[in-house]
Order: sequence, then C-alpha cells, then structure tokens
Amino acid sequence: MIASTVITAEYFSLKKELLKKIDARYGQKALNNVLAWESLIRQGKNNSDRGKLDKVNHFFNSKIIFSNDIEAWGMQDYWATPIEFLSKGIGDCEDFAIAKYFTLKFLGIPESKLRITYVKSLQYNIHHMVLTYYSDPEAEPLVLDNIVDSITPASKRTDLVPIFSFNGTGLWLAKQRGEGKLAGSSNRIRLWEDLQQKMLQENL
Repeated sequence: MIASTVITAEYFSLKKELLKKIDARYGQKALNNVLAWESLIRQGKNNSDRGKLDKVNHFFNSKIIFSNDIEAWGMQDYWATPIEFLSKGIGDCEDFAIAKYFTLKFLGIPESKLRITYVKSLQYNIHHMVLTYYSDPEAEPLVLDNIVDSITPASKRTDLVPIFSFNGTGLWLAKQRGEGKLAGSSNRIRLWEDLQQKMLQENL
C-alpha cells in the first residue's frame, strides 16, 4: 500500500488554487463545506481523542447526504477524497468512513488507532463500511457510522458483522482481531491506492 503523507492540524491549509477550482466547479455551498472542514481541523488539534471523534463524526453525519456511487459519481464503485466528498455534498458509506479517517489523521490521531472496517449490516442486509478507533491495540474499538450517529463500542453494535479492516499500513481479516496482515491484493486495495494518489494531487 502507498504510505500516506502526514499533515498536522497546525499546518493544515488548503491551497487557494484548489479552493478556486472547488468554487468554479461546485459552487459556494461546496466551498463553504470545505472551508468549514479546514476550520474544524485547525481548531480541533487540542481536543482529546474522544473529543475529536465526536466532532468529526457529527460534522460529516450532519453535513453530507447519503447517496450511492451511481447517483453521486455515475459509476458503480468510486472512493471519493474528503475534498470531493464535501464538494459534492453526497456520498456513500465508504466516503463517510474515508473522510472521517483522514480528518482524524490530520487532527493528530495515529494511523495505528484507526481502521476503515468493512462489515455486514444485519438490519439492512447489506455490506457496509464504518470507521473504527482503537485506544490501544488490545482495546475494544469504537464505531463511527453514518447510519447511527452515536459513537459506541463494537460490542454494542450487534447489528454489524465485521469482515475485514484496513488502514494505510495493512489489511486484516476480522477473525484475526488485528493480528497479522492479510497478504495479497484486491479491488479495494486498488481503490485505496487510487484515492491516495488523488489526495496527493490535492496536496493532501
């Protein structure tokens, strides 16, 4: 997997050229969303981990409307960068989880504490993606979800069956509970690599 760049909150600043492109392509509402995101990151650096989780989860869940990739991007499977997601104002569960992941990274939470987790939602009988946070490697993760606004321990989310999880350093099967990396490649690894290339083009 591609190693992602590390940008700390105090140095987080979007380029004027990027903001002009967002305004020209998507309009004022999109620009406002992106500027609000920048402000969230720059002002949230001194919060506790839990404070950061709460603010980021609420920010995206309250601002973005759920939509599938066909409606949002005209294709079956597309992973948007946080900039694209905020500019479009719509996206699916992968986009929510990805945006929360990178925002928390920018706020200084170590990548080792964050995993994008692929699950099955028993309530809706669909595959779904959430973000999970581990206070330490052996801790029970907290679940950040776009369907359920409250952040809860994984044991409380009996409606979700974990399948695998990943971050910028590895891919794990759920049954391994974080022990050992799952070798090999998949379409999702390709999507992850494409996503990070797009973020590099955005200077993120």
